[in-house]
Amino acid sequence: MADRYLSLTGTAPGRFLTRRLGLPQPAALHRWSPDRPALYGPVLHLTAGPSALDLAPVLARTGLTVTTRRPEDAAAGDPGAGGTRPADGATRPAADGSARPAAVVLDATGVRDVDTLAGVHAALHPVVRSVAPSGRIVVLGAPLDPADHHQSAAQQALEGFTRSLGKEIGGGRTVNLVRLTDAGAAASTLRFLLSPRSAYVSGQVIDVLAAAGSAAQVDAPQADPGRPLAGRTALVTGAARGIGAAVAETLARDGARVVVLDVPQAEQDARSLAGRLGGTALTLDVTAADAGERIAAELPDGLDVLVHNAGVTRDRRLVNMPAERWSSVLDVNLASVLRTTDALLAKGTLRPGGRIVATASIAGLAGNAGQTNYGASKAGIVGLVRSLAPRALAEHGVTVNAVAPGFIETRMTAAIPLFLREAGRRMNSLAQGGLPVDVAETTAWLADPASGAVNGQVVRVCGQSLLGA
Repeated sequence: MADRYLSLTGTAPGRFLTRRLGLPQPAALHRWSPDRPALYGPVLHLTAGPSALDLAPVLARTGLTVTTRRPEDAAAGDPGAGGTRPADGATRPAADGSARPAAVVLDATGVRDVDTLAGVHAALHPVVRSVAPSGRIVVLGAPLDPADHHQSAAQQALEGFTRSLGKEIGGGRTVNLVRLTDAGAAASTLRFLLSPRSAYVSGQVIDVLAAAGSAAQVDAPQADPGRPLAGRTALVTGAARGIGAAVAETLARDGARVVVLDVPQAEQDARSLAGRLGGTALTLDVTAADAGERIAAELPDGLDVLVHNAGVTRDRRLVNMPAERWSSVLDVNLASVLRTTDALLAKGTLRPGGRIVATASIAGLAGNAGQTNYGASKAGIVGLVRSLAPRALAEHGVTVNAVAPGFIETRMTAAIPLFLREAGRRMNSLAQGGLPVDVAETTAWLADPASGAVNGQVVRVCGQSLLGA
């Protein structure tokens, strides 16, 4: 269903009216398309505190022009990305708008105490208003040092800073924090966050920690950067329609041979989608005790990407919820994921360097009235990811992560009553609902062979929901 309010605010009268009434001001987001595959404008690279990271080769591979501004440049009055510095100290773009950075990357890995934390303000305060609409701010932090409570306090402060800035910056811009130890291991993550593919991902804290034995943990040149999944096989459950179909389409776009799995009742849709993508359809009930064994039998050559997307809702307040509504949701959304994952890992169907991406939900992180069953199942996915990720990597060379969608425009959300639907759309920093492709793009990043250092993460695709975020 079209978001008519978003369309209204895209007109001059709509902007005037909503501004006068103090209503949300959503901006149309720049999402990836073949015609607009990248952000428009340069990347401004800033530093707060000392840093040992060599970001130059990593940022160069984003395809964007990079301007580096050192702390001493700021002290000398250098405006950075080609703007002019007026008396109030704010960087202004040139008259033609060419100076506006499409993204700002702030390296704050050297922030170790409150004094060096001031460098974050000093670096971003002059430039934050110059970031282009639908632009990106990515703050780079370091892991917390358990032996240094001053460093831990300062680095944890970056999380509160990043999430607060994300809630105030507006204009379709996003702000995220990446904790890292090695720039090369974070290359795929930075490419994702500095691109239109991450349009609905904001206020997130992502750990990219290169672990010993990590498969393909450091980014390496690819034969075709536009098809990072070429030669790999991906299976998506619940893929015949909705978010699952968008995931299958996006993985196929990135070069994967996709197996479209859904229930027998959706066989026609599954076969139609698989045919269009040049993949194959597989119909079975994922709650069956032998589902894992049947999938393994259908994939004798192995599997590289497993996306657990199948899910159901049976909403009702707990006091009115019969046991069947509880058990059916837990069986589809959680128990089947556990059984299938265990079976495919035990049989070696998931090849080394493989990726498991499960679908959680912000309902499992923040809770939602009338969804105790659904919230429990999706919180269970988070527990699965956090527990299995280190063992799956060590024993099988496979990473395990999850996406947690917020309000996504689907047939299910279109059926929600009008006022609840509008509240769901506006209660996030971007003031609009996401699209199935937003979940798909995040899944594709986690499935990338170069994302081996991203493990055990639960990434919300919610526009930075104002609840539980």
